[in-house]
Amino acid sequence: MSRPPSGQTARAIVDEVLGRGMTKAIWTGNYDKVLPLSVNDFDLTAVLPAVFYMFRFGHRRGKGRFLETFGGDGTTSEKKKAATIDRVASVLAEKAPFTGFETEVERAILGDLLLSFCLENTNRALGRQERVIRVAPAHYMASWIDLPQPVVNLRFVPEMLVAMLADQQGFYVEQNRDGDKTWFAIGRGFEDNILLKVFHKGVLRDGPLSDRTSDRFDESTQVGIDQLLMIRLAQQVGQAPDKLRGKESGGDRVSNQRPIAELAARHFSDDLRRFIRGYADAIPRHSFVEMLEACMAVGMTTIFTSVVELLFEWVDTGRIRPKNDQSPAELFVDCSNGVQRSMRAIAEQSMDDFMRRIERLPVILMALRLLDHKASFNRRLKQLEVMDRPYATEWINLLGELLHERHKESGLILDGLDEHALQLATAFEVDYAEAAEILTNDRNQPSPVWRLAEALTFLQGRKCTQNNVSSLLDSSLLLGRPNGIAAKRKVNRAAVGSGRMTRDVRSIVFTDSVLDHLVHLHVLRNGKMGGYRPLAFAEFLSILHIRHGFCVDVAPPGVTVSNDLLRENRSILERRLRDLGLLVGVNDAESMKYLRPRFEPMQGMTNDT
Repeated sequence: MSRPPSGQTARAIVDEVLGRGMTKAIWTGNYDKVLPLSVNDFDLTAVLPAVFYMFRFGHRRGKGRFLETFGGDGTTSEKKKAATIDRVASVLAEKAPFTGFETEVERAILGDLLLSFCLENTNRALGRQERVIRVAPAHYMASWIDLPQPVVNLRFVPEMLVAMLADQQGFYVEQNRDGDKTWFAIGRGFEDNILLKVFHKGVLRDGPLSDRTSDRFDESTQVGIDQLLMIRLAQQVGQAPDKLRGKESGGDRVSNQRPIAELAARHFSDDLRRFIRGYADAIPRHSFVEMLEACMAVGMTTIFTSVVELLFEWVDTGRIRPKNDQSPAELFVDCSNGVQRSMRAIAEQSMDDFMRRIERLPVILMALRLLDHKASFNRRLKQLEVMDRPYATEWINLLGELLHERHKESGLILDGLDEHALQLATAFEVDYAEAAEILTNDRNQPSPVWRLAEALTFLQGRKCTQNNVSSLLDSSLLLGRPNGIAAKRKVNRAAVGSGRMTRDVRSIVFTDSVLDHLVHLHVLRNGKMGGYRPLAFAEFLSILHIRHGFCVDVAPPGVTVSNDLLRENRSILERRLRDLGLLVGVNDAESMKYLRPRFEPMQGMTNDT
């Protein structure tokens, strides 16, 4: 006699069988020991204000006073809806610095300025009646505005950036002490942190570190209108947000976890530092911010693709490749920005191949979480005291040893997971028969790790978990933005047995802002002299390929590209660089083509010591 369906959700059944502690550890899409951020979408352009806050105060941002100041009365939900550009402008217009903005027309002008320079509506909508959701990095005082409301909506990206830039060795990022040698000091003066030094113009600290009101603006300082508007917004709010309260989102301390892609993380940190030191005073501020965000997009994308490559190799070998041998995924770049169909098609094929590969990523992360949980509660393995911060390479290697049955504790760990698989299969056989079949099919998949990982990912919603990975990549790419490195379009293609279907295709492209950034970064001269060096065009292409995985005049693995098309792609990039004033060539000889910056970097400002 068959049992009737229980009506329980899959999560509830897993919770009942495996226990609340284990379920909480594995029923997620993240695994911070390989990539310390949430696998979901985020807005890279909204990250810097939270980074400013963490550098300034040394902990994560909690609740501020934006809604209290601009949201009016009512519940939190009602305040969020009420906090529109119009309302913010109206509140500001009542204060002395905005004398003359009392009428409706003048408030509308003020609102448009706020929307242009300081604040962003939901879904980047235009208009002054939409809900305000983000703050722009116009000035350091943007860190006083607690947008987006929960800092976790930034998916732990600011925390990862702060950890990489601070480059400390502890379990958490700590306040720096006097005498510490670092370019990105935590909890020190603005002059000790080169990022804050760029954005804090006119602000002085007048009080202890813990005082949320101690940052003061010197009214005699000349600043741009966008900076002044941000300062006035912060002054209206009155103080910086409190530190994050509670433990649900990791507490107030900034984790020092770094991605396992150590080489990409080091390059990102170095690139950001060198770019800021070289050009903070050389490039007009608006262009500088755009190029800084492009720098983060390139760095985040390289880190992500490097992590993907390392994890897929770990599945086969059980080992994370050594730092100096690591490399990102290779992706073809459409230098024509979609104008040349043949190049666009190759770039989309290259990206499609990568997107199909990362469909497997949620299963790999689930397998890591399962092994991590079992290993963390094994007494003998705990006695090994394998460090997992700042880099968890050795810990992931240990999990690989368990997975490939090369460790003496492998039998115990895998037997425990096999028992969990059988218990879950029994619990799922009525409500979730397909998952039960995956869990018991040891002929198709002998390893209980992969059976469990497949089944649990299936129950989470395979499409949902894969979409989250795609959203993370799109966010890193700054997809479709003027300073992004990728484009997306919808195409109709034939599908077997179902007519035609619409789907999204992506391609790597270089916007002008990205080209500006890449050239200005890589022409910087190392050493105490500073300044720049003429960079051969051929060497520039080699750097893009080796360091970032961007293929311009070479074909990525598995993609067939004719030599004629590769030469044309290279020629298009050359023409674009020449039009931007970034490439000089006295004749057609390749050795005589070299890159130079439009904005000359500061002399003696790029020392890497």
